[in-house]
Amino acid sequence: MANAEQRLRNANEIRNLFADHPDAIENATALARACTFSLDELRYECSSELIGQETATERLARLATAGLRWRYPAGVPQQASDQLAHELRLIDKLGFAPYFLTVHDIVDFARDRGILCQGRGSAANSITCYALGVTSVSPEIGTMLFERFVSEARNEPPDIDVDFEHELREEVIHHIYGRYGRHRAGLCATVIHYRGKRAVREVGRAIRLNEDTITALSSQIWGFGSTKGLEPERFAELGLDPTDRRLQQTLRLIFEIQGLPRHLSQHVGGFITTEGRLDELVPIENATMEDRTIICWDKDDIDALGILKVDILALGMLSCLRKSFDLIASHHQLDYDLGTLPPEDPAVYDMLCAGDSIGVFQVESRAQMNFLPRMRPRCFYDLVIEVAIVRPGPIQGDMVHPYIRRRNGEEDVHFPSDALGKVLAKTLGVPLLPEQAMQIAIVGAGFSPEEADKLRRALATFKKHGNVSALRDRFLRGMRANGYDDDFGQRCFSQIEGFGSYGFPESHAASFAQLVYASAWMKCHHPGIYACALLNSQPMGFYAPAQIVRDSREHGLEVRPVCLNNSTWDCTMEPNGRGGLALRLGFRQVKAIKEEDARWLVAARGNGYRDVADVWRRAGVSAQMLSTLTEADAFSGLELSRRAALWEAKALQKRQPLPLFAQDIDGEVLQEPQAQLPQMTLGEEIVEDYVSTRLSLRAHPLALLRPLLSGPQNEKGAP
Repeated sequence: MANAEQRLRNANEIRNLFADHPDAIENATALARACTFSLDELRYECSSELIGQETATERLARLATAGLRWRYPAGVPQQASDQLAHELRLIDKLGFAPYFLTVHDIVDFARDRGILCQGRGSAANSITCYALGVTSVSPEIGTMLFERFVSEARNEPPDIDVDFEHELREEVIHHIYGRYGRHRAGLCATVIHYRGKRAVREVGRAIRLNEDTITALSSQIWGFGSTKGLEPERFAELGLDPTDRRLQQTLRLIFEIQGLPRHLSQHVGGFITTEGRLDELVPIENATMEDRTIICWDKDDIDALGILKVDILALGMLSCLRKSFDLIASHHQLDYDLGTLPPEDPAVYDMLCAGDSIGVFQVESRAQMNFLPRMRPRCFYDLVIEVAIVRPGPIQGDMVHPYIRRRNGEEDVHFPSDALGKVLAKTLGVPLLPEQAMQIAIVGAGFSPEEADKLRRALATFKKHGNVSALRDRFLRGMRANGYDDDFGQRCFSQIEGFGSYGFPESHAASFAQLVYASAWMKCHHPGIYACALLNSQPMGFYAPAQIVRDSREHGLEVRPVCLNNSTWDCTMEPNGRGGLALRLGFRQVKAIKEEDARWLVAARGNGYRDVADVWRRAGVSAQMLSTLTEADAFSGLELSRRAALWEAKALQKRQPLPLFAQDIDGEVLQEPQAQLPQMTLGEEIVEDYVSTRLSLRAHPLALLRPLLSGPQNEKGAP
């Protein structure tokens, strides 16, 4: 390192010597380049993860072999054993064993703490990751290839993404910093670019356009990074003059800065760990959050330099499932985790076939709920297809309808050749997965591994480089040379192009399908507990608490309102008096109440509160918080209506009364009569419920309007 630094100083001195001689700049640059250090002299070294005299390769082999026996308690299949040996040889040859051990130790820490986690992405192609417990889906399920994850030909580092519970991920991050130290661990950066609406707003303000004009221009842009909608002919519709000089200048600058870097931001969870000091390899800086170190290079730069990175990501569904497992253990004394749920339960697939998937991971959107009854999944791999197919890539590539027609027997399943039949057999001859696009290119168009890798890069999601259309001519020539007609080649490439919009790889879809099945199993067999866990994991998913509660009640669950004497911060399950469980809403559903205040309310209530004044006196809460609780109807369990409780809360004062009115003087102070407050209508109660808790257990708001919406034809019984 010292030698490299000295050579860099020498190179800078050479440049300075020739700075005043323009004719010699070219020679000076060449000389300086010769004097600077190469990347090999600053070779990145992953944390060695050595324990005792055991090498990283030996330790990885020992852990993976033991993990394989754990994964296959009835006996390790020969195919799995051979695949593991193949992977370990390649990992050792490329020197990636320490990296796999780092990921294993992070996952092992999370499991020791009871934090649910699961690897996804191309890591699911590896039986090594499966044996180490990093991923939860066996690579045998699909047509997954380890070489898509780690390949000697590509000379690229592996990239493992691990999802952790979103509420506990910070604990994992602190563990990494604590184990490796901030001098050896850091988070990657992400370059934020000027795109679409951001470019319009910032250029508009720099040119000093008024906010109304900026908003009008910005409103015409749809989609990430798009400038479609800024055509001059559209300006007349907005009431703008396309010949205005400042407006033309604004547009020119907007188009010029599209894609230019704006600032560095923190990556969502990309960690780098090193054997030596991190600042000897990359520039670092302190993050805004305390005790965090940020690497000043973009994640793509890290990949290009071959530096190993592990993504520590957060996933709300893992938090929801962990809370579900805890509730099942508490109320039913059953110990479940992601690996012990009963597999291939017909009742779960029956529920999904009916489109009953509100709250189920990845298949709760309206598009998925519409597609489930048409797809009719009956096994785990059907869920893999379900996750992968309802994406912009397959939809824009016109793959969805042909697949459904073939699955339902409305169209014959045929393959253009036996070779492509092996590639497309699992998806009935329709390419639905990016892996199949690569295999079609190799088998059908004669692509070399290097060309197929270029295609993979071009299909990579959210990449700013690579254009799949540039490979069209090469693809069509190859298909023609192998005996396929041009029409078929065009259709194949059009479908492949669809993956450039957004498509899920099979390995990624398989990892997510595991969570689809787990969440669907919970909803099917323990709907109340699953709804409780969903509410306690908000915000997440497509649906607000009101929809989750309504769906739970439609499934026969009794839901009870927030109550001062029974609720805690979280929603809970309590006996319903009929041998079952009811869902009690927690204080978290009440707007403007903090968790700290709710926990204090619970701690101070003892055997229960008697009235509003009792809450104020014993819990020491503010008058404002009392008003919030009354507006949420939290005193209904004390037989106090919302208005009566609010009346009492407003009468309480934070300060002591004046001395003259502090006590009854010789009995001269008269008792005021009890106020007779008008009772709230059902409509008023529902409105207040939604204002305070975002849901109502009384009735749906439209139930009150239904008589008004019924026309004369309905009164006569006509449809």
